[in-house]
This record gives sequence, C-alpha cells and structure tokens, in this order.
Amino acid sequence: MFRALSAAAVAVMAVAGVAFAAAEAQHPRDGNFSFESPLGGYDMAAVQRGFQVYSQVCSTCHSMDHLAYRHLGERGGPFALYMVRNEETGELEPHVGESAHGGRFVDVTDNPYVRAIAQAVTISDIDPNTGQPVDRPGRISDHFRRPFPNEIAARAANGGGYPPDLSVITAARHGGANYVYSLLTGYTGASEGTLYENHYFPGGRIAMPPPLADGAVPYADGTATTADQYAHDVSTFLQWATDPHMVERKRMGVIVLAFLLVLASLLYLGYKQVWRNESH
Repeated sequence: MFRALSAAAVAVMAVAGVAFAAAEAQHPRDGNFSFESPLGGYDMAAVQRGFQVYSQVCSTCHSMDHLAYRHLGERGGPFALYMVRNEETGELEPHVGESAHGGRFVDVTDNPYVRAIAQAVTISDIDPNTGQPVDRPGRISDHFRRPFPNEIAARAANGGGYPPDLSVITAARHGGANYVYSLLTGYTGASEGTLYENHYFPGGRIAMPPPLADGAVPYADGTATTADQYAHDVSTFLQWATDPHMVERKRMGVIVLAFLLVLASLLYLGYKQVWRNESH
C-alpha cells in the first residue's frame, strides 16, 4: 500500500513538474500575419524581404534542407516571374510575382532572378572528372547551402548547441509563425554565461544570441529596418517555406465549398419536386 502511494505521489510530482516547465514559456503574441485568416494569402513582398533576412543573418547557422533554389521561382514562389503586357506600350515586360492583370508564367529554368540567387552561393561538390572536392557556383537545382558540413561541426561552432533546420520550423513548433516571431523579438537583454533570457523559449533561457538588430539588413523598398520588422518578415518567409501551396489549397477549398453548396441546393430542390404530392 505504501509503495503504491509513493509511486502515485512520484507520478503526480512528475506530471506537475512537466506542466510547470511547459508553463514557463509565455504564449506567443499575435504577429497579425496576412495568411492567418481562412482566405488570407502571403504578402510576397514580406516573403522576399524575409528571404533576404534569412540569407544575410539566419543562414550563417541554420540550414533549410528541404528547400531548393528553384522553389523560389515556381508558381506561388516569392521570385516567380511573369511576362505581363504593358497597357500603355503593348509590350511584354517581366514582373516578379503574380500580377492582377494576369501574364505568362516564365519557367524557373529561364528565371534570371532565381539563377542569380543560386549563383551567388558557393556549393561544395565533388568534381565528376577527378573525384576531388571542389567549390562551384550554385545551381537552381541545388538545395539551400548548409552552413556546416555536419552536426559535429555545427555544435562545435555554437558552443555545443545544434541550430535546428528551418525548412518546416513553423509546423514543428506550437504557435507556428507567431512563435518564431515572438522568439526573435522576445529577448530581454539579460544573459547568464552563454544563455540569453527569452520568455518565449521553454525554460526562459536560449543559447542563440539575439540575431536581429535595427539596421542590420538594408531594404531596397523603403520598409522600416527594425528588428521587429525583420522578425515579422523572416517569420512570413519561413511560413511560406513550410507551406508554399497554402494559397492554392485555400482557393481549392473555396471552390469545393461552393460546389457542395450548389449540390446541396439542387438535392433539396430535387427532394421537394419528387415528394411534392406526398404528405409527411
């Protein structure tokens, strides 16, 4: 009897301990993202800026193994290219992103913007003729360059911590993009050794130093260059990377719901017609 009570007490304390640890992290704050509503879509300008923040800041430590450079220029991608007819001159002009006036989609293999993004990256590869390691410019078929060759090197460069892959980070964390946004803006400025205080991280301490600072990444479109804006933009980009077909899926959902509504109306009218002379 005593052993049973002791075991029960230990179990209760363990559950309470887990609940307490889980409760230490604050609930993510709302980032008011454009894609959160049932019919919402991605702000592609924010996705483009978020990619810039990732490339210049986050990619020094975090990989995105599930994303290839060609994905940036596919339909629904932030650098998808369309040839749109100029209403004044009548000539076809390149336009990054889907235009309200339509346009002809340019295959990603012919997209100069995506090619330039890929070629700006140095990829470690094996020479097919000599079998020796070689560095070459990136291709659109390459996956995003890894900052470290393996986990051991990543841990050695980050004080034993292993920076997680960001390919599907918004799906892997409770709170999604709101969690990422809150984490990046949740540093209090206090630190203890190699740990930094962050109320949105479980346990309240995180090994990653504050990655964003005002003015660190220049924006060409005039958007404010604040740490909060950087966090919002890169969270939008990471949500797109996690779910690049979200807009297409939502559109299909609207079509399906409309079809079901029409079908239900026809079935009801058919029911009334067939049983119009019958009493119920």
